[in-house]
Formats: sequence, C-alpha cells, structure tokens
Amino acid sequence: MRRVRGSIVVARHLQRPPECGRAAAIDSTCLRAKGGVWHKKHREAGEVPHTSIDTEAHWTKSGWHGWVYGWKLHLVTTVAGVWIPLAARLTPANVADNEEAPRLLEELPSELRFLLGDTHYQDPDLHDACGTRGWTLIATRHGRYPHADGGQEVRRVFHKLRSTAIENLNGQFKGIFECGGQVPTRGLMPTQRYILGAVLVYQLTLLYRFEAGQDLRVGLKPFLRAA
Repeated sequence: MRRVRGSIVVARHLQRPPECGRAAAIDSTCLRAKGGVWHKKHREAGEVPHTSIDTEAHWTKSGWHGWVYGWKLHLVTTVAGVWIPLAARLTPANVADNEEAPRLLEELPSELRFLLGDTHYQDPDLHDACGTRGWTLIATRHGRYPHADGGQEVRRVFHKLRSTAIENLNGQFKGIFECGGQVPTRGLMPTQRYILGAVLVYQLTLLYRFEAGQDLRVGLKPFLRAA
C-alpha cells in the first residue's frame, strides 16, 4: 500500500473476487468544518467574527445537505460486492469535483475499464484523460430526462451501480468514523491527516478481515472499536 500526493491507493493484496467487474465509482461527499461558519460577507471583508471559525474551509452547495461550510472528501471506490476505497483526497469544499478528479486518476489501477460519475464529472478533459488510459468515463448527462439516444438504458444500469457503490461507502465510512457531523480537526493539513488516515484504516481493516476470512461488509465498526 502506498500514499502519493495525499491520495491513498488500496492494497493490491486484496484479490478481486470472481464476481467483480472492472468498474469504479467516483464522487465527493461533504464534511462540515469544526466550529462556526465564515459567511461570504465577512470573508470578502477579511473579517473573522469568531475564533471558532476554520478559515481554511470553504462553502459548497450539496444536493442532499444544502449549503455546507467545510471540506470535500473526493473518493473512488470499487463497484463490486465489497466497496473498497481505491483513491482519496481531501480539499476545501469549494474545489470542483471535475478539477480534483485527474489527481485521483493517477492512483487508480491500470486494470480499470469503466469510471462511473455523476454530472459533475461530465467534462471533456476528464473523458480524454480516461481515454488515454484505455478507460471509459460514464457520467450522468446534462439536460432534461429522459435522454433519447441509444445508450440510455445501458447508462441507466451503470448509474444505478455507481449510486449503490459510492453512496453506501460514503454512508458506511461516515458512520464508522463518526464524520456525519463536524470533523474534530481544524485546518486543511490536520483534517487531511484525520480523514485520509481514516480511509487508510478502513483499507487495512478490509485487508486484515480478508486475510482472516471474515465478512468485509458487516461488523466493521464494532471490529474497529474493539481494536
């Protein structure tokens, strides 16, 4: 297992189960900053009205949570029976998903064939970056549904697989490491160490349980708490 430029690559000791394909899902999830929020008018004026505000965090608008002041965990996971984090980066929340994605691509295994994302990854440059690696980027298209082209039904299957994989992994990760509320750290570097360290611990847990012949989807949280 190695770490490059803040990203984390899954241990390749984990053998790919025979029922797995060669697809991965990419997405980001919001994490709230510790303390208060830095409102736009105060930020623009250079005023920090309260010492609890983490000035290195930023704003984003989430489809699930509305406006969030904090961070983004950019994550790639396997699309398979077991959700294995393949690469991760943590940035201020205002960093666009498609802008951070190329750094994640550098960490993905060459065996990948399909990268699945939502509309935030529908980017010509990202399509080209995947194409040069021999991968196909399948991202939700812009515009009103239903799309009428011939690939609609195939994409529908891929989009469902993406949603199931990445959303379940994000939920499980936040539940295990109690990141559903505010993060316990302040500042970009400390928060990167905490969150990316948690991703590494998650990977090591999967590796250990795999080698021990234990379930890779059930009992992870009590296992870690007992460690």
